[in-house]
Amino acid sequence: MLSRLLGFVREILLASTFGAGGGADAFFVALQIPNFGRRMFAEGAFSQAFVPVFTQTKTTQTHDDARDMVAVVMGTLGGILGLVTLIGCLASPLLVWLFASGFSADPAKQALAGGLLRWTFPYLMFISLTSLAGGVLNTYGRFAVPAITPVILNLCLISSIFINKNSVYVLAYAVFAAGILQFAFQLPSLLRLNLLPLPRWGWRDARVQRILKLMGPVLVGSSVAQVSLLLNSNLSTFIGDGAVSWLYYASRLMEFPVGIFSIAVGTAILPALSRQHTLKSPEQFSITLDWGLRTMLLIGIPAAVGMIVLSGPLVATMFARGKFGAEDAAMTTYALCAYGFGFMGFSLVKVLVPGFYARQETQAPMRYAVIALIAGMSASVLLFAGSRLFEIRAAHVGLAASTSLTAWVNSLLLLRRLRRDRIYLPGAGWGIFGWRLLAANLAMGALLIAFSGDLSSWLALGSWRRALRLGELIAAAIAIYFGALLVLGVRPRDLRPQHGNAV
Repeated sequence: MLSRLLGFVREILLASTFGAGGGADAFFVALQIPNFGRRMFAEGAFSQAFVPVFTQTKTTQTHDDARDMVAVVMGTLGGILGLVTLIGCLASPLLVWLFASGFSADPAKQALAGGLLRWTFPYLMFISLTSLAGGVLNTYGRFAVPAITPVILNLCLISSIFINKNSVYVLAYAVFAAGILQFAFQLPSLLRLNLLPLPRWGWRDARVQRILKLMGPVLVGSSVAQVSLLLNSNLSTFIGDGAVSWLYYASRLMEFPVGIFSIAVGTAILPALSRQHTLKSPEQFSITLDWGLRTMLLIGIPAAVGMIVLSGPLVATMFARGKFGAEDAAMTTYALCAYGFGFMGFSLVKVLVPGFYARQETQAPMRYAVIALIAGMSASVLLFAGSRLFEIRAAHVGLAASTSLTAWVNSLLLLRRLRRDRIYLPGAGWGIFGWRLLAANLAMGALLIAFSGDLSSWLALGSWRRALRLGELIAAAIAIYFGALLVLGVRPRDLRPQHGNAV
């Protein structure tokens, strides 16, 4: 929560200081490329492949074996990423051309993005090593340090804005420094667990090979949403100045609850699922998945409703000041609304994918991810072409909508497979639970629609008045939602995993 709140402060300062112009677009592209690698590799393929294998080693072998595994994985990973980082920095102009093709029409913007990328690309190496350390700590039940580590990136970027408000290069320098500091922050915790050996190269080590074998399909399966976002960002560079920034700011608002709730639930259940699979406890495995899904729906559906209904107030309150004008606010609002419809798709993937990777099954998620990506990008290209043909003003909204479609297709295919293979057997009480959720969300949505108002009324308010009014609306929505659930009979004890309730 602290990390995400500071992230909001960061985005507010970025929007007011640099707006949504060409310089901001160039920085966001330079940030998105290593972030794409981070989410696809560090938080996706590597994390999902490493944790089950490391959990198996920790559960069935000695502490010295676990320590030795950390040594060879860290040494091998660091060596590979060092080479990737060198290539990425040298090939930064090519990467900008590949991922932001529309910048080629403006050589100055293209050169700026390339220069920024040389400083931001090393972040991928350091954050991947950070992910390794975090995976080890999570396996040992140490969640606090990995969870708070992203605060460092936000603090670095916030500080850089006050150092120099006239150049986006200072932001790139901050990203580089944050990568180093985040990795260093994990090391004392590893040392206390006696899990900080001297890294060594171990390409042929059986455990490394097992992780690499799992990573291939996982790399595809866990990165669908990120590939969709990045490809849509590429298409948005053809729309003109501001489009990249509008999509970026909207996606940041959408990712706030994803980062707080969805990733938290997925991160918490993966070690548990891996342990239950290792101990051959399919009933508890299903119960853990059931708990994850119920928790995600309980928190995620009202978050999605609020995101859609309050898209204008959220954008106005967070970003509409300084160089971020009314047109920027309107365009970002449209994109956020489109992302909101896909929020539950994004969230469900975070809960369902661990159900496959904990069992070291990677082929099915990869196949479904590819299907979802093809469906989403087909829709993206069609909507983009249609908007250009008919000169639709908010052409970027179709790109956001296609990303939401990708997430929904992926999540539904994953759920269908888990149900078909009887890996996940829904617990008792889903029918009444669903009706209670529907009623509570309808009550909350009606309140928000009645009192939210339109975007122009929010832009007419001062910054503090917007924040106060938005806070009042959110507080009232929370009270109505959870009050309705209590009236309908939902109690906190109902959300605890019930042993033996799988049917």
